[in-house]
Amino acid sequence: MNNLDLAATDAVTVEIGGMPIALGTRDASFRTLLEERYTGFLSSSSPQFRLDIDLTEPSDTPDPDEDVQVQMQAGAWTLKRGDFRALWDPRAGAGQIRQARSPYAVDSVLRIVHTLLLAQQGGFLIHAASAIRDGRAFLFAGVSGAGKTTISRLAPPDATLLTDEISYVRPEAGGYIACGTPFAGELARLGENTSAPLSTLFLLEKGSENRITPVNPGDAICSLLRNILFFANDSDLVKRVFRSACRFIESVPVRRLTFVPDERVWEIISKE
Repeated sequence: MNNLDLAATDAVTVEIGGMPIALGTRDASFRTLLEERYTGFLSSSSPQFRLDIDLTEPSDTPDPDEDVQVQMQAGAWTLKRGDFRALWDPRAGAGQIRQARSPYAVDSVLRIVHTLLLAQQGGFLIHAASAIRDGRAFLFAGVSGAGKTTISRLAPPDATLLTDEISYVRPEAGGYIACGTPFAGELARLGENTSAPLSTLFLLEKGSENRITPVNPGDAICSLLRNILFFANDSDLVKRVFRSACRFIESVPVRRLTFVPDERVWEIISKE
């Protein structure tokens, strides 16, 4: 029996973007905490990947102010931050996390691992809200304060919120799809675990009126790259992500959305 086979008895399987990852822990109370944290994203599918979690005592927790470090060493990725130490072996599709008793460290490791997995597929995680309406997904990217939470809060009842903070994008069937994530922002609400073909990427900008304007390819690729989540200190992977971003811009329309905090903005969004 290999590590992935053990998932049915001692792990919580979290499926994001169609990729089920087993989170293994022998601690029953922490397993319950994970089940509550990832409600809506739990899966009974056989996991493709596995992360085993070793809980530490508070006195063993590293410096909480330490920055994220992601480096390739001897064919495996080492992941470090103030609240965790982790190892991810892409060949085995498995890894280990040493962390305090908190779901936030797991959240961060999952984000990093998904960025590594998506980089191999031509996809990425991006600082963007996203929602589905009329069968089409829309991305709303911007720096903190640009309006990701606001545009999410203004979404009409017939829109499905995928996330107000970190969107999951991957290529599929000649285009791209956006998938829901459990990585919430100010709304503190998990996205819906669903997906739809991606229609448009909007670059958010608050203003005195609602309007949509085109974005030239150069500005579009620069804005996209500024918002893609990427942690690894690896030149080959950087090049791969850059090529993926260029292919994305060639396929998905990019528009600048200037808006006021009024639900009527969704009238022009839906016409794109």
